Amino acid sequence: MRKWIVPSLLTACCLFAVLLMYNSLRKDETPSVPHEPAPSATASGEAAPGVNTEAATAIYKSNCLSCHGDQLQGAMGPALTKVGSMMSEDDIRKQISNGGGGMPAFKGTLTDEQINTVVSWLAAKK
Repeated sequence: MRKWIVPSLLTACCLFAVLLMYNSLRKDETPSVPHEPAPSATASGEAAPGVNTEAATAIYKSNCLSCHGDQLQGAMGPALTKVGSMMSEDDIRKQISNGGGGMPAFKGTLTDEQINTVVSWLAAKK
Protein backbone atom coordinates (compact mmCIF):
# COMPACT_ATOMS: atom_id res chain seq x y z
CA MET A 1 0.00 0.00 0.00
CA ARG A 2 2.84 2.43 0.85
CA LYS A 3 4.53 2.01 -2.53
CA TRP A 4 1.59 3.82 -4.19
CA ILE A 5 1.82 6.98 -2.06
CA VAL A 6 4.80 8.62 -3.83
CA PRO A 7 3.59 7.93 -7.42
CA SER A 8 0.12 9.14 -6.47
CA LEU A 9 1.50 12.37 -4.99
CA LEU A 10 3.70 12.97 -8.05
CA THR A 11 0.75 12.41 -10.37
CA ALA A 12 -1.40 14.80 -8.35
CA CYS A 13 1.34 17.47 -8.41
CA CYS A 14 1.77 17.11 -12.17
CA LEU A 15 -1.96 17.41 -12.78
CA PHE A 16 -2.10 20.47 -10.54
CA ALA A 17 0.79 22.10 -12.47
CA VAL A 18 -0.91 21.38 -15.81
CA LEU A 19 -4.15 22.85 -14.50
CA LEU A 20 -2.37 26.02 -13.38
CA MET A 21 -0.66 26.43 -16.77
CA TYR A 22 -3.94 25.80 -18.59
CA ASN A 23 -5.75 28.44 -16.52
CA SER A 24 -2.88 30.90 -17.03
CA LEU A 25 -2.93 30.42 -20.79
CA ARG A 26 -6.71 30.62 -20.91
CA LYS A 27 -6.69 33.86 -18.95
CA ASP A 28 -4.24 35.35 -21.50
CA GLU A 29 -6.52 34.44 -24.42
CA THR A 30 -9.42 36.53 -23.18
CA PRO A 31 -8.10 39.53 -21.27
CA SER A 32 -10.70 41.57 -19.46
CA VAL A 33 -8.72 44.76 -20.02
CA PRO A 34 -7.27 45.41 -23.46
CA HIS A 35 -3.53 45.46 -23.29
CA GLU A 36 -0.86 46.10 -25.84
CA PRO A 37 2.36 44.12 -25.81
CA ALA A 38 5.27 46.02 -24.37
CA PRO A 39 7.55 47.23 -27.14
CA SER A 40 10.92 45.59 -27.34
CA ALA A 41 13.61 47.94 -26.24
CA THR A 42 17.26 48.37 -26.96
CA ALA A 43 19.72 49.65 -24.40
CA SER A 44 18.64 53.18 -25.26
CA GLY A 45 15.00 52.36 -24.55
CA GLU A 46 13.84 52.72 -28.15
CA ALA A 47 12.03 50.01 -30.08
CA ALA A 48 14.52 47.87 -31.98
CA PRO A 49 14.38 48.61 -35.72
CA GLY A 50 13.06 45.81 -37.92
CA VAL A 51 11.55 43.83 -35.04
CA ASN A 52 7.94 42.81 -35.49
CA THR A 53 7.03 43.12 -31.81
CA GLU A 54 3.40 42.15 -32.32
CA ALA A 55 4.26 38.91 -34.14
CA ALA A 56 7.06 38.06 -31.70
CA THR A 57 4.75 38.60 -28.73
CA ALA A 58 2.09 36.34 -30.27
CA ILE A 59 4.64 33.58 -30.94
CA TYR A 60 6.03 33.96 -27.42
CA LYS A 61 2.57 33.73 -25.84
CA SER A 62 1.76 30.59 -27.81
CA ASN A 63 5.02 28.75 -27.24
CA CYS A 64 7.18 30.23 -24.48
CA LEU A 65 4.96 31.87 -21.86
CA SER A 66 4.27 28.71 -19.86
CA CYS A 67 7.97 28.24 -19.04
CA HIS A 68 9.38 31.78 -19.21
CA GLY A 69 6.48 33.76 -17.69
CA ASP A 70 4.07 36.38 -18.98
CA GLN A 71 6.60 39.19 -18.40
CA LEU A 72 9.70 37.17 -19.40
CA GLN A 73 10.42 36.94 -15.66
CA GLY A 74 11.09 33.21 -15.73
CA ALA A 75 9.17 30.37 -14.18
CA MET A 76 10.12 26.82 -15.01
CA GLY A 77 12.61 28.28 -17.53
CA PRO A 78 15.05 31.16 -16.99
CA ALA A 79 14.13 34.84 -17.11
CA LEU A 80 14.51 36.43 -20.54
CA THR A 81 14.22 40.11 -19.59
CA LYS A 82 17.90 40.76 -20.42
CA VAL A 83 18.71 37.75 -22.58
CA GLY A 84 20.08 39.97 -25.38
CA SER A 85 22.89 41.18 -23.13
CA MET A 86 23.84 37.62 -22.17
CA MET A 87 23.50 35.77 -25.48
CA SER A 88 24.19 36.64 -29.12
CA GLU A 89 21.47 36.33 -31.75
CA ASP A 90 23.14 33.15 -33.02
CA ASP A 91 23.18 31.65 -29.51
CA ILE A 92 19.51 32.53 -28.99
CA ARG A 93 18.63 31.04 -32.40
CA LYS A 94 20.50 27.80 -31.59
CA GLN A 95 18.81 27.52 -28.19
CA ILE A 96 15.33 28.00 -29.63
CA SER A 97 15.94 25.72 -32.62
CA ASN A 98 17.81 22.89 -30.90
CA GLY A 99 16.68 23.23 -27.28
CA GLY A 100 18.86 21.91 -24.49
CA GLY A 101 19.21 22.34 -20.75
CA GLY A 102 15.61 21.29 -20.18
CA MET A 103 14.22 23.35 -23.07
CA PRO A 104 12.56 21.50 -25.97
CA ALA A 105 13.67 22.12 -29.55
CA PHE A 106 11.28 24.31 -31.55
CA LYS A 107 12.81 23.72 -35.00
CA GLY A 108 9.98 21.37 -36.00
CA THR A 109 7.30 23.40 -34.23
CA LEU A 110 8.09 26.93 -35.44
CA THR A 111 9.04 28.02 -38.95
CA ASP A 112 12.44 29.61 -39.58
CA GLU A 113 10.65 32.95 -40.02
CA GLN A 114 8.92 32.61 -36.63
CA ILE A 115 12.19 31.65 -34.95
CA ASN A 116 13.95 34.64 -36.54
CA THR A 117 11.15 36.96 -35.38
CA VAL A 118 11.47 35.78 -31.77
CA VAL A 119 15.28 35.83 -31.95
CA SER A 120 15.34 39.48 -33.08
CA TRP A 121 12.84 40.42 -30.39
CA LEU A 122 14.73 38.63 -27.61
CA ALA A 123 18.14 39.88 -28.78
CA ALA A 124 16.87 43.43 -28.27
CA LYS A 125 16.16 42.64 -24.59
CA LYS A 126 19.17 44.25 -22.97
